[in-house]
Amino acid sequence: MNNNNNNSLEDLVLFAGGACPELARAVAKHLKINLGRQDLRLFSDGENYVELMENVRGKNVFILQSISAPANNNLMELMLMADAVRRASASDIVAVVPYLGYSRQDRRPRSARVPISARVIADMLTSVGIGRVLTMDLHAEQIQGFYQIPVENIYAAPVLMGDISTIIDPDSSMIVAPDVGGVVRARAFASALATNLAIIDKRRPRANVAKVMHIIGDVKGKDCFIVDDIVDTANTLCQAATALKEQGATRVAAYCTHPVLSGAAVERIVNSEIDELVICDTISATDEITKCDKIRVLTVSHILAETVARIYNNSSISSLF
Repeated sequence: MNNNNNNSLEDLVLFAGGACPELARAVAKHLKINLGRQDLRLFSDGENYVELMENVRGKNVFILQSISAPANNNLMELMLMADAVRRASASDIVAVVPYLGYSRQDRRPRSARVPISARVIADMLTSVGIGRVLTMDLHAEQIQGFYQIPVENIYAAPVLMGDISTIIDPDSSMIVAPDVGGVVRARAFASALATNLAIIDKRRPRANVAKVMHIIGDVKGKDCFIVDDIVDTANTLCQAATALKEQGATRVAAYCTHPVLSGAAVERIVNSEIDELVICDTISATDEITKCDKIRVLTVSHILAETVARIYNNSSISSLF
């Protein structure tokens, strides 16, 4: 963090929701501030209770909360915290949402009778007085257009690429896009790391079920690095790893920003051809994740902290990337 920024944060208050308190503490440490005190709990009937224990009148308030499992509870907690901050006369409210849940529901496929849930979330967050949203590796960047307030979408790429760069041999490695939709991200990684690109061509017969068809690119004898924004059930990653190994890849590692890892995902990874899964702490790791020898966690706390400071000081964010 820039020390000049740190010295001018006297009107900044950072609250942590219950979704990722460890990340919030790390962000506060980088900012050299204390987390705001609050009382967050559930009533016996499951309703959320929120009470702020800090004076926020005239302050710039940042609320750090991922909309991760349990997504509905964490979303409601974020909204209630924002409403409490607004009613306590804060000057500005910024929602720091490292993982913005519901972002994969951003359209009506084949005109099906379904909601555009990502737009509903945008309306909900705006309705409680949030004036800006800070998120990371938004699943579809056009979701920013659903909001009538500024949305700062920052990237975990510097953290992920920084880690890959310490172990990659450009001449004997490949960056792999897990599907056509991930080609832009994978191409950026391959270009920055001066290595080649491969693409997994797959078809998805239904939600959360992926079938790998074939690989575009010669991966024989290569160390392969799959890059993606979200790992959920891990079906796609595990099938991709199998296909890569069948085509002669010597090693397969996966780098994903958001570790949703729902259901039997961790067990699936343990039993797969994946040699290592590297994730970020945008979603708090469960005990099952931390105990898994194949999974390694990188922190994005310093990027979030620097972005928070720049928002507070009205400094450029794009120059970070």
